Amino acid sequence: MIKILHTVESYDPVTHGMQQVVKQISERMVQLGHDVTIVTGYHPKRDVFLINGVKIVQFEISGKYVGGLIGENAEIQRYRDFLLNSDYDIITNFAAQHWATDIALPILKKIKAIKLFVPTGFSEINNPKFKHYFNLMETWMKDYDAHIFLSNKYQDIDFARKLGVKNINVIPNGASAEEFENEYTFNVREYFGIPENHFLILHVGSHTGLKGHKEAIAIFQRAKIKNATLLMIGNSTFQGSAAKQRIKNFIKYLGNFFMLVTNKKYFPSTLFYCKIKSALHKISYGRFVENKILLVKDLTRIQTVASYKAANLFLFPSNIECSPLVLFECLASRTFFLATDVGNVKEIISWSNSGKLLPTIDYKNGIKLANVVESAKMLEQVFAEKDSIIKSSIDGYIAFTKKYNWKVITEEYLMLYEKFTIKS
Repeated sequence: MIKILHTVESYDPVTHGMQQVVKQISERMVQLGHDVTIVTGYHPKRDVFLINGVKIVQFEISGKYVGGLIGENAEIQRYRDFLLNSDYDIITNFAAQHWATDIALPILKKIKAIKLFVPTGFSEINNPKFKHYFNLMETWMKDYDAHIFLSNKYQDIDFARKLGVKNINVIPNGASAEEFENEYTFNVREYFGIPENHFLILHVGSHTGLKGHKEAIAIFQRAKIKNATLLMIGNSTFQGSAAKQRIKNFIKYLGNFFMLVTNKKYFPSTLFYCKIKSALHKISYGRFVENKILLVKDLTRIQTVASYKAANLFLFPSNIECSPLVLFECLASRTFFLATDVGNVKEIISWSNSGKLLPTIDYKNGIKLANVVESAKMLEQVFAEKDSIIKSSIDGYIAFTKKYNWKVITEEYLMLYEKFTIKS
């Protein structure tokens, strides 16, 4: 049995890509007989500290090295002491640029356990504000025993290779075979009144302001297609109390009202923008003449998985990614996708022989934008040739069953863990 600590910025009941990666790997390691603990941030609605055999230890800390840590000094020191005095065999820090990793970085040499790092993209590496941080990262990375990258061709692994970092490993992201093989009673078309003859286009992403919600709507509305529905599934990113959320939402609504006129994002969240666009679409040319429907919803995980399986196409013009889980979920659900050239999307397409790149424009600091005009033309082409994407979707599913599922991926992580624990 290996005693393992995984650190991640946030965990259940919060749901997002990194949480899902850590959850899937951790719970499967427990099923294989190992002892796994999660270190994560405090959440007011967390009242369970043992989930499917995985222990949870929370600290009331947030923020990051750049911009400052948020939390009492005593709490920050408690986390340092926890790491320094722990008796774990393996400690893996998932993602950089957040408190749970950033506090550990300067004290890595003092931590007794074998230390692994999963950078997940270094999303701020091109941001001038993070220049000093990544100068220090050149030293910090060499204090880890091994590194796990999600892609063989992305800025984080390029950075490591340039530094001459040793023990570089590539283990991709994936999706859950069990989750997508289940048969669900939820019928998304029936639930929302989507006609059976409609071409169902899906977008899944939290309303962070960086998942391409605005671009997806623009592409959908501009495309000359008929009898189609765009279903956008995503949750709000706010984690505070209901009262604080109402106050914050009210302030955002006032500020984002001007976004409709200026086309500028005053607040990162796009939820308000999407809901307004959805309401206006109901009285638009697209709705009445082209018979297009635009839906913005926050669904349960079961409803979301069922929606993947019902969709004809996944549209993902995200602005920045590392290795997006949603595309692996497309492979698992046999759903063809169109996505911007962010993270290792191009690599996922080559691995799976499924999906296509949307025409993409480099913006700034690593942010990319879909070329809406050209992307709308691509959507029209796929819509016109919809029968031809079925084979590609099947190829993607076959690749998923062989390599890009959490069972296989967890085994790859464990092989690396065992390599170090057997040595010691």
